[in-house]
Amino acid sequence: MPTCQADESIKRVRVGDFAFPLGVYPVEDMQPKRGYLVEFEPADGDNEEGDWEEWPDRYVYDIVVSAERIEPLWRQLVRLLPSRVYPILDFMGRDAYREIDPYISYELVGLDRVTDALRQYRDFFFEDGLVGFGAACDEPFVYIFVDEHKILTVRVGVERREKVEALLEAFGLQETEEPAGADSAAHEHRGVLATPHDRPDLLTADEILEQVREDWKLVLNIDPEVNVDDEGQDLGETAWRCVVRVACERQPDSRYAEVLARAGSLIEIEELASAAAGELLEGETGDWTESIVVSADRLTPEQLGELVANPIPGRKLGDGTPKGGVTEAPSAKVIRAGWFGPAPAGDAGI
Repeated sequence: MPTCQADESIKRVRVGDFAFPLGVYPVEDMQPKRGYLVEFEPADGDNEEGDWEEWPDRYVYDIVVSAERIEPLWRQLVRLLPSRVYPILDFMGRDAYREIDPYISYELVGLDRVTDALRQYRDFFFEDGLVGFGAACDEPFVYIFVDEHKILTVRVGVERREKVEALLEAFGLQETEEPAGADSAAHEHRGVLATPHDRPDLLTADEILEQVREDWKLVLNIDPEVNVDDEGQDLGETAWRCVVRVACERQPDSRYAEVLARAGSLIEIEELASAAAGELLEGETGDWTESIVVSADRLTPEQLGELVANPIPGRKLGDGTPKGGVTEAPSAKVIRAGWFGPAPAGDAGI
């Protein structure tokens, strides 16, 4: 079964008896402090368009524990959730204008799917400094999230306050005004997974993310019709790098294409990338069943220039003469498209 493994060469940062996760650690002197901060949040109703449901009166807990206690505490807290939940995932990806890729499911998913993935990819979820994860439900109202600093946030209706605090007390945690984890000081994030060439069963962060997105029915929780940065500034048209997965009924494995293109929204780039992958398939035989944009990351002009200077092997689009492995499509939108890995047999265009 595919799994993952933390790089054994990475040393864990400790301060006294407090251990930080392998993937996030302070880079200045600090004194970590276990415990939790609790605050009351009043109910907030629907907006005028009714786009989101009201959250009830609730208590929110921000919880700091040593790294070896994060997973056991999660396992106890998750018992507050029903059998079907809305999974949540944050990932510090490669988008040049967004720090975190926020994913959420708008469909109820079996809680066992979430817990199975956390068990299968334990080192990624509980040690890697690039990912946060959690789940929520409406009835009863419960929200549990472990962020990329491995700080736990719990929101529950007022009727569950005693139950949560009894659980925290069982873990030796007390209420404090200033719990302090890695995010309380200057700190760094890093990926921690080992991916040696002789261990194909050990997946990369991108491979895990792709699988979990599909299994948890996650979608990128941004407005797909605009192109803005984290501050809400309109970026207009930008360059994008997309990875597209193409599946075939007669082949056990999917194929992946890289597409560089210009677009002014997520919807536009996904349409362009899927169409570009379709052009790569022209003239091939096989029952191609689906084309899925696995990732779509915006690029700065400098990043685009770097990728253009180092093209992957692939079929070129458009009628112009390739230069440096790149040719413009007639629309001047798609810059380059090509398959990852070796060319399929009999494909003279690669």
